[in-house]
Amino acid sequence: MDSKETLRVLDAMTHVIKEEFRYVARHEEGTQTAAETLALGSGTCRDFAVLMMEALRCFGLAARFVTGYLYDNISGSVRGGGSTHAWCSVYLPGAGWVEYDPTNGLIAGENLIRVGVTREAEQAIPISGGFVGNADDPIALHVDVSVHAMPQHGCGAT
Repeated sequence: MDSKETLRVLDAMTHVIKEEFRYVARHEEGTQTAAETLALGSGTCRDFAVLMMEALRCFGLAARFVTGYLYDNISGSVRGGGSTHAWCSVYLPGAGWVEYDPTNGLIAGENLIRVGVTREAEQAIPISGGFVGNADDPIALHVDVSVHAMPQHGCGAT
């Protein structure tokens, strides 16, 4: 495939996954295999990322799993926003790693906020930790992540 044909295929693949598969929220850990996602016709953002990665690898392209957050202040119609989000990136000679979000049919862009990149989805381990405290300290912790656009300043502005 030449570079223009490759870009057309990647664009089409991203949009076909969004249009042809049903997005479902799933809070259980792990991902479906690409075959399971094809058979079910549905999945989560991480399942769609795995599906696209496997398809890309069948074409001989290097692909990675990306996890992070989705920021969208315009349409309000994105899928997978408000929680952690997953998509994939593919290595394109001359362009480097380019990110594709098959859940929303997005290509690259500043609305994909990358937190981690791995070869396989299983390697994207959630953040964990511990706390040492007193016996009367609360035993629960709740964390909310909120993503907001910052005003952009010209060169040299602070």
